[in-house]
Amino acid sequence: MNFTDTRTGIANDLAFSDVIVKGIAPSRGLFVPIEIPEISLDELTGLAELPYWGQAACIYRLFGIDLDDEMIDAIMQQAYGDQWEDRAIAPLAKLTDGTHILELYRGPTSAFKDMALQCMPLFLSAAHEKLRDAGRLDNDLLVLVATSGDTGKAALEGFEGRLHTNIIVFYPEEGVSDLQKKQMTTQAGDNVAVFGVRGNFDDCQNAVKAAFADREFNEWLDKSAGLKLSSANSINLGRLLPQVVYYLSAVSRLIAAGELADGQLLDIAVPTGNFGNILAAWYAKQMGAPIGRLICASNSNNVLTDFIKTGVYDISDRPFYETPSPSMDILISSNLERLLYHLAGAEKTTEWMEKLKDKGVFTVDDATHMALQRDFIAGWRSDDESLARIRHCWKKNRYLIDPHTAVGIDVARDVKGTDPVMVVSTAHWSKFAPSVLRGLLDVSFDDELPAPYTDHSDFETLDDVVTLAEGASAVPTSIDDLRKSKIRFEEVIDATPESIIDAVRDWVAH
Repeated sequence: MNFTDTRTGIANDLAFSDVIVKGIAPSRGLFVPIEIPEISLDELTGLAELPYWGQAACIYRLFGIDLDDEMIDAIMQQAYGDQWEDRAIAPLAKLTDGTHILELYRGPTSAFKDMALQCMPLFLSAAHEKLRDAGRLDNDLLVLVATSGDTGKAALEGFEGRLHTNIIVFYPEEGVSDLQKKQMTTQAGDNVAVFGVRGNFDDCQNAVKAAFADREFNEWLDKSAGLKLSSANSINLGRLLPQVVYYLSAVSRLIAAGELADGQLLDIAVPTGNFGNILAAWYAKQMGAPIGRLICASNSNNVLTDFIKTGVYDISDRPFYETPSPSMDILISSNLERLLYHLAGAEKTTEWMEKLKDKGVFTVDDATHMALQRDFIAGWRSDDESLARIRHCWKKNRYLIDPHTAVGIDVARDVKGTDPVMVVSTAHWSKFAPSVLRGLLDVSFDDELPAPYTDHSDFETLDDVVTLAEGASAVPTSIDDLRKSKIRFEEVIDATPESIIDAVRDWVAH
């Protein structure tokens, strides 16, 4: 299978190895498959008989990955091996009749980004080696990552120690939880670096994208350091395909368990800010999975909710909020570009993306808006509403959730139809213990915690939650071990392309 990009739509001879190494197209568009493969109902139901790594390998072969079957199998076995705390990899929990939770946080960093970033670095290394052997690439790779929290640690974990690959992560200094920050800034490895950025995630992401587009900087990396830029953000197609896998896997297992009857559709609710996670569900639906409505759940940064309802994407005068669900604190949803390409083509997509860049707003045509609403429905929840859902789930269901999952559950309840619904749970509750504690204590996000919880550190707050929610899922060892981990990376820089480039130059030089 060949791939194209969202800004040209031109069919070419680029294979998966090419697009995962490039990350972003020369047009500055995002790579997409020219054709979305199909999976029959028999093939889908048969997946349930395979281990998770086998399911992933089968689905990758449908996308025509240009590596041999033995290598694909070996990569998947390594990616979904003993580093996962649950052998199901992405287990399903039943919250109530007709409401299922897809737990995507059982990996080494306790967030859903592990689902892709235990897999993608292995494929990137294999693709890099293939292109080097073919004489089409002689550089090592430098992976630049902008993160709203979870991607950073998952990418660092996945790339740490890999030959011919270096990784630098940039995160909004005041836009991640203290625990997320410590996960990143204590990362081991000689091939990794981490920088805080003054600004929000959109500032961080825009500056990193500008570095990719800077020709002089890229030429310097090539000539002076023998490096070529690549990406581990979801702008890289290598991040999206593993996400398609867990949706197809979940549907197959629900069918096998009798939770999804013949002819019945499954609604899927996804808490999302950058649109990649819900886009992967859309791909799974286009492939033929019996998926009904895709429920786009937002927090107070609800630009996606407004867009799906009105067809107008407007960030020109929209405030940016810091919320209990910081991984969704995003206003520029990069992966929306891929959906727009599939719905309207390259010419219109390019026009809309340029308008967003220049004016902060674009409006899709009626046909595209109708196509969007055929598959997507949207809603959002305020800070305190999401905290209340944490409390409700624990009291009624004895199931402890993080604030992102709370947004997904609450929006799903608001729009629930007659079909069963699966809510995507994106992180273990322990990664956001201060907000979980507020939920359990019925304290507003903006109010001070009462004594004896005032001025507790994140790790003291973890202990507070464990005491209050006796019987909840245990704190993962990797999180608990952070108590004694030493911080390695403390530098904070401005959210400008120049600062990003200078930071990279200095790190490469040293």
